[in-house]
Amino acid sequence: MDNSDESMLGTVVEIGHPTPGGPADDQQLRRFAARHLRANDAASALQLIKNSSPELVILRIDSDDEGLRNLQKIAQLSDTQTPLVVVAERPDVDSAVQFIRAGAYDYIGGPLDDDRLTKLAAGLRAEKSAAETKLQRYFCPQCPPSVAFVGQSEGAVQTLEMIRLVAESRCNPILILGETGAGKELAARAVHAWRCGDPVKFVAINCAALTANLLESELFGHVKGAFTGADRDKTGLFELAGTGSMLLDEISEMAPDLQAKLLRVLQERTFRKVGGTQDIRCDATIIATSNRRLDQQARTGRFRKDLYYRLAVFPINIPPLGSPKRRQDIPLLGEYFIEILSGRDGENILRLTKEARKKLLQHDWPGNVRQLRNVIERAFILAKADQISPAEIVFDLSGQTTDKARVEGTGAKDFSLETAEREFILRALRETGWQRTRAAALLGITRATLHAKLKRYEIAPPQPAVHGSQHPSDSGD
Repeated sequence: MDNSDESMLGTVVEIGHPTPGGPADDQQLRRFAARHLRANDAASALQLIKNSSPELVILRIDSDDEGLRNLQKIAQLSDTQTPLVVVAERPDVDSAVQFIRAGAYDYIGGPLDDDRLTKLAAGLRAEKSAAETKLQRYFCPQCPPSVAFVGQSEGAVQTLEMIRLVAESRCNPILILGETGAGKELAARAVHAWRCGDPVKFVAINCAALTANLLESELFGHVKGAFTGADRDKTGLFELAGTGSMLLDEISEMAPDLQAKLLRVLQERTFRKVGGTQDIRCDATIIATSNRRLDQQARTGRFRKDLYYRLAVFPINIPPLGSPKRRQDIPLLGEYFIEILSGRDGENILRLTKEARKKLLQHDWPGNVRQLRNVIERAFILAKADQISPAEIVFDLSGQTTDKARVEGTGAKDFSLETAEREFILRALRETGWQRTRAAALLGITRATLHAKLKRYEIAPPQPAVHGSQHPSDSGD
């Protein structure tokens, strides 16, 4: 294979192993990728994908059922548009259709060879270049190329200018504040892009997602025998980040005793593993985010004052989407999400009508950008023509009905919330090929809630046309 930049990709994450006797695949991938990372299962792959921002994910499969489950886990839990290629040891046409419909970029048979990998890299490069050119109009000039911070409003421009000012200074730690869904992690990635430049060295953890003991072990690592079950040494995220960036998301949820240990890291720039005695140098840029007013939390004793003052050297505030300084970005964000969804699903590009744009602008957006994306995804499901009208813009499934439910087969005078909700659920199921996990994600509810509603409304999947064929909703969903 030609080792020029044009024929190689950056980071490639591979899930699974080549079959015994196939070590040539390893050599090919190492030559094909600037950085080749391997994961044994979907869970560890998700962590690699989040931390390394790969250009390609390769999923090796031995069986269709397990492969589909892994693909669905990655598609549902990973917020990335990274293409995923399925490599099957025993490929067949029916399986290829299943995997492509489930979201795979391509489905090929093993082993991998020079010609296949070269064509794959060339195709990905061409698509990426075309997509970046197409999406460029959504970003302001101040936005770093590797960060999708959409917006050209005064608020977006000022925020990015502030982020760059802080990133190019020696400020460490850095505190980013803003409402849920406003874009705090994107802001942190922008800090990292300007300060470090290497996407591989961005490490993130949600402080609200783990217990205090687990969070301590994840952050600092532990030595073998430090506690029951510690059967080996573990490298902590502070050490793993190296000279890159360490994101502490929702730091207000960190336990008080762990806050004290973090303060020591920030002051001394050293830490010890749990159960360890050796000081380890911390050279990473520490970025903390919170959707709470940390100054108020500190005054009421819910957050350590000394840690707050250490973090708040130059806090960056992300304005909410509904604020006057950022409101003009709402239609732009809507169009951006339509573009992303259209590219993901292979559909024609839809457009927002003038009335739909007005409806979006009139909403308060308490859930910010995250809520806007959910609303656009919902509208994407409902839209039948080549445009999205106000009827498809639904802000809350539990408290609103739409003209769409009245028009399309639910009865001309049936305005009940139950009827509208049943119609939305059916549309989501049809859109996803009756895959319940994906349908639940589109509706913004859990799979368990969807299951309960299916029983309540007596919704059952259509019977397969051919006897003995497997329905999509039963294939690992």
